[in-house]
Amino acid sequence: MSLNIIFREKDIPNIREFDVYSKNGGYEALKKALSQTRKQVIDEVKASNLRGRGGAGFPTGVKWSFIPQDNPINYVVVNADESETGTFKDRQIMENNPHQMIEGALICAYAIKAAAVYIYLRGEFWDVAHALDAEIARARKAGLFGPNGKLKDADGNPFKVDIFTHLGAGAYICGEETALLNSIEGKLGQPRVRPPFPANKGGGLYNEPTVVNNVETLANVPWIINNGAEEYKKIGVGSSSGTKIFCLSGHVKNPGNYELPFGVTFRQLLYDYGGGPLNGGEFKAILPSGGSGPILRVTDEVLDTPLTYDDLRKFNSILGSASVIVMDDTVDIVWVASKVTKFFKHESCGKCTPCREGTYWLDKVLDRILAGGGKESDVDLIMSVAKNMQPTTLCAFGEFAANPTIWTINVFPEEFKAWVDGSKKPAEEKAVARPARERVAAAAAPAGD
Repeated sequence: MSLNIIFREKDIPNIREFDVYSKNGGYEALKKALSQTRKQVIDEVKASNLRGRGGAGFPTGVKWSFIPQDNPINYVVVNADESETGTFKDRQIMENNPHQMIEGALICAYAIKAAAVYIYLRGEFWDVAHALDAEIARARKAGLFGPNGKLKDADGNPFKVDIFTHLGAGAYICGEETALLNSIEGKLGQPRVRPPFPANKGGGLYNEPTVVNNVETLANVPWIINNGAEEYKKIGVGSSSGTKIFCLSGHVKNPGNYELPFGVTFRQLLYDYGGGPLNGGEFKAILPSGGSGPILRVTDEVLDTPLTYDDLRKFNSILGSASVIVMDDTVDIVWVASKVTKFFKHESCGKCTPCREGTYWLDKVLDRILAGGGKESDVDLIMSVAKNMQPTTLCAFGEFAANPTIWTINVFPEEFKAWVDGSKKPAEEKAVARPARERVAAAAAPAGD
């Protein structure tokens, strides 16, 4: 079932190197795109049903079409911040097949008539950035882009778009596109008021119209241009076309990155690829999109659900960036809510009061419950606080930060009840949750990178 559109290093050793990539069809898609009109390129990506792989799942070609072609300066920004919990796919792409991402970004730049491409990497990726700079320099020297670019577009104009990398400071919020743009500009990494949106004049990088796409999203583009939208749609299911990289971590025997067609089930991912439960336990819960998405209780219905953007909606959950964190029956779900809430409390940029204050109070009350001092009214309290955070913030962070509380209560109400009625004691929590925490941390480490 495996088809390596992105993870081509499994088929071609050292494809991360410019010479190897070039000898194996590299940059042919860029040349093909340059022989077409910009509209033809955008229409092909639209027709492929390629959707954003960073989490939102927005149609990529539609996003490109929002950029005004008559604007003198447009930009492409590659979101390589990869800050979502349990996500470690983009780093593997940049380390093992960087030129495919670069080529996809250049095709996007041509399609939207961009002046430059900026690759925004999280601060911890400094080593990835240095290696990426070296490969960009090799491609630039070969005349594929930059001031001395030798290629020409369909109108005979030189293709002189250039590429630059930019390191952030390791803030989760900078994965949000407008906070990312602020960070590149040297401002505080905080979301902007919209409208104007990034695709509009005044809303993008340096106030110019800008496309922000994820690493994995752009790495799909060369395959689409080379093989056509219809071939791409033959892979996957319905509006979820192509392959998706699933970042599998937690209580599974074989954590790592798996590139699979949309439509595989949780059962196939967890058992056929993940090897089943770690230490012989039973799967209890799944975070299908890291800490930001609603939690799922493991049932046969959930296990047999196709992994697509649409199928998870029936469980009120999302696929997101497909950072699948799995927990076995040793894990206390109230502890999970507390742990993820602490992460969001730490990462809140503080700009919006509901998010800044809401995460603080959720953390405090969850700590009280886990310390044995909780009351039934505390469960109602944190549910109320979380719900009031959701529609009131400038970006989706408020909703993400509320999800761990809302959905752990909705899906596992009995676990909260056990804590507040005295059935479960703090000593028992330490005996159960601490080993689980240690195993999750070990298993979730990016061993699959």
